[in-house]
Amino acid sequence: MRIIFNGQQAFGKAVLEAMLARGDNVIAVYCAPEKPGQKIDPLKEFALSKGLIVHQPASFKTPDVHEQVKSLNPDLGVMAYVTLFVPSTILNIPKLGTIQYHPSLLPLHRGPSSINWPIIMGETKTGLSIFWPDDGLDTGPLLSQKEVEIKDTDTLGTLYFDQLFPLGVKAMLEGIDLVKAGKAPKIKQDESKATYESWCRKKDGEIDWSKPAAAVYNLIRGCNPQPGAWTRHQGKILEIYDCVKRAGEAGGAPGTVSAIDADGVRIAAAGGQILVKRVKPEGEGKAGAADWAAKVGLAVGVKLG
Repeated sequence: MRIIFNGQQAFGKAVLEAMLARGDNVIAVYCAPEKPGQKIDPLKEFALSKGLIVHQPASFKTPDVHEQVKSLNPDLGVMAYVTLFVPSTILNIPKLGTIQYHPSLLPLHRGPSSINWPIIMGETKTGLSIFWPDDGLDTGPLLSQKEVEIKDTDTLGTLYFDQLFPLGVKAMLEGIDLVKAGKAPKIKQDESKATYESWCRKKDGEIDWSKPAAAVYNLIRGCNPQPGAWTRHQGKILEIYDCVKRAGEAGGAPGTVSAIDADGVRIAAAGGQILVKRVKPEGEGKAGAADWAAKVGLAVGVKLG
């Protein structure tokens, strides 16, 4: 079966690597063009090392790209982490169609930051979907889904790299096998359950200390490591990363530093406190919260935000 592969970065590389390791016939690789000064995409670097043809169109909407894909005479398209929109005119060129990975249980959490938002919203489960993309945003029929638990200690980083990344590679291979066997379902998504969130951007990471401690905690871990939750100290941005929730512990007015010790800095929120363990001051690298507090002379009673 002739397969065209479309992806980016570490996840795209991992899926392609797994496909080649088991002998899948990948005839061409597509990935997004690098921005000026950006390092070579790991997927591109790996594909070239394996002697594969790599294409990096700035858009998939042009007639020349359409003709290029058509000339490859593909049987199946596989998309693993794709940020450029691919229209149905391209998706439908492969004889058996195109399948795609999305890190949520569609139709929940359609959109580009579908790992951040379930954590921020305090949900206890999420998952991944392999689906047949169309011209909508994550709206095509489902091929398969896998559910995972969101632990109370999970961050964006741990949820993705420990669960959704390795499980996603496995699910993509399983999806390809189902297509090969002629057993790949096309299950219509239930639009009555659909949700959509846009990018989780820097502005979304601003901490409101007057919110419940659980909500503040969820925001911090849902933005760790990207885009980074933040507050202000002496007018400058202070990003907050590793932390522990102390629900039920009184700590004073929201945003107030209630304690500083070797474990970190305790900051009051509604109905509890957040023990901050790692921070990134504006213009500096990441540091232990206790070390940062000592460096800037932070004192109990100082209010952040």
